Amino acid sequence: MTTMKIKTLFLLLILSLPAMAQDKLFTLEDLNFGGNNYRNLQPKNMWLTWWGDQLVRTDVEDCFLVDKKTGKEKPLFTLDDINQWTGGDDNRHVSALYAATFPYPDEPVVALKGKKAFMLIDWKKHQVVWQDSTATPTANDWCPASKATAYVKDQQLFVADAQGQQHQLTTDGSRDVVYASAVHRNEFGIMKGTFWSPDGQQLAFYRMDQSMVTDYPQVDIFQRSATYEPDKYPMAGMTSHQVTVGVYDLRTRRTVYLKTPAAVSDASPSDTPVYFTNIAWAPDGKTIYMQELNRDQNDCRLVSYDATTGERLAELCRETSTKYVEPLNPILFLPWDSSKFIMQSQRDGYNHLYLYHKDGRLVRQLTSGPWVVQEVLGFNVKQKSIVIAANKYHPLHRWLYSVSIASGKMTELVSADGVHRGELSASGTYLYDKWNNPTMPRCIDVVNISKLKTQDTKPQACRLLTAEDPWKDYSQPIFECGTIKAADGVTDLYYRMVKPHDFDPDKSYPTVIYVYGGPHAHNVEASWHWYSRSWETYMAQKGYIVFILDNRGSENRGRDFEQVTFRQLGQVEMLDQMKGVDFLRSLPYVDMQRLGVHGWSFGGFMTITLMLNHPDVFKVGVAGGPVIDWKWYEVMYGERYMDTPQQNPEGYAKTSLISKASNLKGRLQIITGYNDNTVVPQHCLSFLDACIKAGTQPDFFAYPGEEHNMRGHASVHLHERITQYFEDYLR
Repeated sequence: MTTMKIKTLFLLLILSLPAMAQDKLFTLEDLNFGGNNYRNLQPKNMWLTWWGDQLVRTDVEDCFLVDKKTGKEKPLFTLDDINQWTGGDDNRHVSALYAATFPYPDEPVVALKGKKAFMLIDWKKHQVVWQDSTATPTANDWCPASKATAYVKDQQLFVADAQGQQHQLTTDGSRDVVYASAVHRNEFGIMKGTFWSPDGQQLAFYRMDQSMVTDYPQVDIFQRSATYEPDKYPMAGMTSHQVTVGVYDLRTRRTVYLKTPAAVSDASPSDTPVYFTNIAWAPDGKTIYMQELNRDQNDCRLVSYDATTGERLAELCRETSTKYVEPLNPILFLPWDSSKFIMQSQRDGYNHLYLYHKDGRLVRQLTSGPWVVQEVLGFNVKQKSIVIAANKYHPLHRWLYSVSIASGKMTELVSADGVHRGELSASGTYLYDKWNNPTMPRCIDVVNISKLKTQDTKPQACRLLTAEDPWKDYSQPIFECGTIKAADGVTDLYYRMVKPHDFDPDKSYPTVIYVYGGPHAHNVEASWHWYSRSWETYMAQKGYIVFILDNRGSENRGRDFEQVTFRQLGQVEMLDQMKGVDFLRSLPYVDMQRLGVHGWSFGGFMTITLMLNHPDVFKVGVAGGPVIDWKWYEVMYGERYMDTPQQNPEGYAKTSLISKASNLKGRLQIITGYNDNTVVPQHCLSFLDACIKAGTQPDFFAYPGEEHNMRGHASVHLHERITQYFEDYLR
């Protein structure tokens, strides 16, 4: 891409899409994910997976082999075939094929979940070749290498071996002692609690003792007499849970625990400030690697352990920060050289790849520059390269690249602008790429990575799908994207603006700012409709302008961009959002007397923050699941960004909304899930109490039985309520 093309496409102040000259209008049943017609208005898609280097399309009733050069399909088997081969056993009945996987690259075997059995079916022999009927839905983790399954039953951890023999690993599992679950409240990239060795003969697992953690008193109101169903919820500055890591050996049937600082210390849990994250196995299964983080989250160490004895072997590398270190990804050993591994780090200001020797010696930094490695897809063994997703081309774009391990040279694997998400075949030779851009709802390509000989070679992709616009018969809003300067006067911030389809620049429109603003999230990217939320379309249809700005503190712009909010959440973000307000004020068609704001979670916090600090600017706000005071938020997230209330009393006082309740002037509706276990209802209720004492009058609505986000059709009801509030008070 030339510099001129980049400037022309993406650095113009406004890039717009023409409105569709159609008369059909949307409803929330069309636009909301809980709506009855939502699926019909999504871009056409394909379920794809790899069988080795063979591409397979799965569907509800059929599986097809896909020719990677032509896209032509050949039937593999049908749902009727599968249920005939399983022998008509009700426990083995399969209801759909779209979740089929192919665990063995060289064997004609498909893995499928039946009603009460997990099966391997050979479609050439037309028979079930292996099955496991012991698995339960809780913490179920099947290992293709050994055919063993780890699972939790009655709060205890079990392993069923390939012969179906069950081995009980624990006896003290309970509500207080939790096994095989994601720990540290799913922070640090932790999404599960069991980790098989490469050969499947050993299982590493988390043990979380949360007996010392305070209960938050949730209540189930749907019983004849409401019942007490508390959540373990460690708040910032309070006692957190204690985690240890066990290793079970299927061959010896013996469990050892890694001798981590927490496991060997005689101190109380509150004095052992270590998080254990990103567990990885050495290729030979003899060593376990973990990144260990202190409670202040500013000192991270990569440590190795002997998997047989649990002994601590070595500290391989260490990263410290004056703010925080955020280890989110396990190390990855090179498939062709087990003496080296790749580690991700933001140490130079952006998330990049570093090549290490297994003894901890840094070999070299593989990627560098003012851009972010967003994901590692895997390795291409033949070319000795690693395949990544990154926003090197432009902050709003996500492209796929092959990076040479030997030279660090990057080769583009995409042929069009936009946001690309891919999956590699087993050898890494092929890639399927699902992508879209502001004017293209969805495309799917297959790329032969090995055909790319030089850095400048463009990929020759086989197009499997070009989805037509599912909204083509509707009156579509105008989607625009541009930049403004942050409050520092230097940093570019990206915004999206959604206008009515019949927008008239000579008219004046009520305008709603949609805000999130927090870390690990963004709202603007170069995907379809500039990543617009469907509710924005609904509001534009009703005659509103909706404005969305990614302030400093949001993701994909580097360490310093995100960490500028440290110890003062909401403050820098508010300054940037007010620069967005200044921009809106400069537009003659924005009615500044009818300016609203809406957000959820961190965005709910930002909504109320903006309304209380700038009460004469915002007429109406709707805040969903809002944080009100960070001292009531959980330990890992809250302390990372704010330190503890004891360490940072000024920051907690400055960002708390309790003391500002008297500033409320406009109409504010607060909405929460009655059983929210992320931003617990104490936030909303405490703010209501402060408003009562201050004499201010917010509105309040709760969804019984719902947690942090409304599920199913309740989401339609929620967005009807949000919309109606603006209709009632912002018109």
